Amino acid sequence: MVDLFAGCGGLTLGAAEAANGNGLAVDVRLAVDFEDAAIRVFKANFPSAKTQVAAVEALFDGDLGAELSSPERGVARSVGDLDLLVGGPPCQGHSSLNNHTRRADPKNRFYLRMARAAEVLRPRVVIIENVPAVVHDSEGVVDRATAALTASGYAVTNSVVELVHLGVPQKRRRHVLVGVRAEHVSDEFDVATLLRAGTGRARTLRWAIGDLEQHDSTAWTDLPSRASDENLARMRWLIENRKYDLPNSLRPRCHQGEHSYVSMYGRLKWHEPAQTITSGYGSLGQGRFMHPSLCRTLTPHEAARIQGFPDYFTFDSAVTRTELAVIIGNAVPPALAATLVRRLIAAQVFATPGPDPLQSESGGDEFAP
Repeated sequence: MVDLFAGCGGLTLGAAEAANGNGLAVDVRLAVDFEDAAIRVFKANFPSAKTQVAAVEALFDGDLGAELSSPERGVARSVGDLDLLVGGPPCQGHSSLNNHTRRADPKNRFYLRMARAAEVLRPRVVIIENVPAVVHDSEGVVDRATAALTASGYAVTNSVVELVHLGVPQKRRRHVLVGVRAEHVSDEFDVATLLRAGTGRARTLRWAIGDLEQHDSTAWTDLPSRASDENLARMRWLIENRKYDLPNSLRPRCHQGEHSYVSMYGRLKWHEPAQTITSGYGSLGQGRFMHPSLCRTLTPHEAARIQGFPDYFTFDSAVTRTELAVIIGNAVPPALAATLVRRLIAAQVFATPGPDPLQSESGGDEFAP
């Protein structure tokens, strides 16, 4: 597999969990991210992976449908025959918190680099993850990626997925596009079923972090951010009054008046999934990130648990708390890739013979290992 815009490896971890559950393993031929801290964490957890701190658009620099560039040929030779290409391009340009530029942000074009990478590497399967608002991009990146993949011989499906239905204990919605090469799609297999809703009861915050409520640890991942006196008073008020939303009169002046951000300065509930985890999980003013029963915000350990990272996954390669917050908050919950890869394995997508890379439509031997 190859993981682009890889972050700390949430998609790779999910694929590995699904593979391991089916007697298989993952061979990470390449993992790329432009953030050194994220790649350090990735490498610490997947020591045999080939990792690179680089801009994905520098490795896959050709236009959609164009002949392969020299850098692209080099990457294709290095990677060789490929089963799975995954990636979660930067999504700040699409975020609902970025009201001014989200539909015309140059970062949105990173999405198309995933389609170009599929043209270059020709994996059996490509998975692209992003925020739901990506479908409103002014340049139509989802439609353009779909058209390019279809022209390259992929059966494509895309949909918004509620991750809470996949066992993730948070209210997180993601847009997912999956392309499967036509020769690996049987008559009994419809790619649209890959993105069907999960089943089962939603997992709660207590399921995710209840055992950490009285966790006695001095590890830095178990220490919450230091709260100001004003925020400590706000948290005490919420607990003493058994409230989960802070009234306007107790908010900072800049957060008073008419607004729709009721979750800011809010307290989480044990019996419900958490709100979407972001890099601001340690700040009371950036979301509903107060612990359900303690006067503090979430710890990095708790935030990672809510994202779905098991305790054996180490974040110790991060150097600062800011690095750690960004790495955890920007991660893709592993359950997403785990669910998709399990379904792909069940459909025997990875079991059918693949094409000879030397006889690819692009000609030549640029796809040879």
